[in-house]
Amino acid sequence: QVQLVESGGGLVQPGGSLRLSCAASGSIFSINFMGWYRQAPGKERELVASFTTGGRTNYEDSVKGRFTISRDNAKNTMYLQMNSLKPDDTAVYYCNADILLRNLRLINSWGQGTQVTVSS
Repeated sequence: QVQLVESGGGLVQPGGSLRLSCAASGSIFSINFMGWYRQAPGKERELVASFTTGGRTNYEDSVKGRFTISRDNAKNTMYLQMNSLKPDDTAVYYCNADILLRNLRLINSWGQGTQVTVSS
């Protein structure tokens, strides 16, 4: 059993910044993948930024140069620094992880989401 908890969402003006956090807890042996997804009204959920198994970062084209993903492995916490926010960034942002449990079962886990609203 694991839990992913997002925080840091809110209402900001265009051009503003937010920093999202995702903390993983539970019977974790290792985290093999971590990433941020978002889902806007009327749109499919999309991968925004992620770490691959080897630690390489990936970004969706529309956020490149504006968003930065980072992590603190000791705390099982992932962050998304979002700068130069645009109204099109408005969405519910979800943390996702592939987690190897202490019982050696590999699961994919989702957080409950945090709302990001960019509006003037």
